[in-house]
Amino acid sequence: MKTLVVIQARLGSTRLPGKVLLPLAGKPLLERMIERVRAARSVIDIVVATTLDPADDPIRQLCRSLDVDCYSGHPTDLLDRHYRCALERGADNVVKIPSDCPLIDPNIIDLVLSHFFACYPRFDYVSNLHPATFPDGNDVEIIKLKVLGCAWEEARLDFEREHTTPFIWERPERYSCDNVSLPNQNYSLSHRWTIDYKEDYEFISTVYLNLWNKRTPVFTMHDILDFIGQNPEVANINAKFAGVNWYRNHLHELKTIQPHETRQEWAA
Repeated sequence: MKTLVVIQARLGSTRLPGKVLLPLAGKPLLERMIERVRAARSVIDIVVATTLDPADDPIRQLCRSLDVDCYSGHPTDLLDRHYRCALERGADNVVKIPSDCPLIDPNIIDLVLSHFFACYPRFDYVSNLHPATFPDGNDVEIIKLKVLGCAWEEARLDFEREHTTPFIWERPERYSCDNVSLPNQNYSLSHRWTIDYKEDYEFISTVYLNLWNKRTPVFTMHDILDFIGQNPEVANINAKFAGVNWYRNHLHELKTIQPHETRQEWAA
């Protein structure tokens, strides 16, 4: 089977424009993230899925320089972008990892994928997000292509198209879904390692400045936890955004997400 990791990336972010090309340890953020995904031990192919907008040409150019496959598709319909990209490349399974996860731990990628394949073909969808327990910014979802195709054909709500997979995990009676969680820990609302705001970039840059080096370029979740445990002022850089995610705007529509799984507003 062919398992395709799709990293969605564009330059038109409204909250932090151009964030995927911001510098981290002397390289663009997207390049550092690809470096981390490539460090996973799982047998995967990688593609960056960007948009058809000419403004995203720098992403295409970066992918060519890194010898990374690149697909250009719909600017806002991420379900369409993921499905068409995977279908063209003959994938059997699709792994969704957004480009706002530059601190993603390759061991977590392996953990989710190994669970999916150890149980194959039992589950149509496996993630570490339902419920989320890992630090925000370690998002991994794997879906059978045929199931993603059903969602592509049937999903009608805007948030189902924008966020790619809700049509699937919102229908546990129809699709077999499972989750990988941290035992006895939940960092999802307290540890924000994703990038949407300038404070997020400052936090991530500080982590890279202190943990990245040429001999060990891929530091782990535990390395980061140890570092911010010793330097709590670093975690405070973007703490006001911790736990705030897209779920908060759709709680009246989502059946499988509870209000306690998101924060409604930024902290003071």
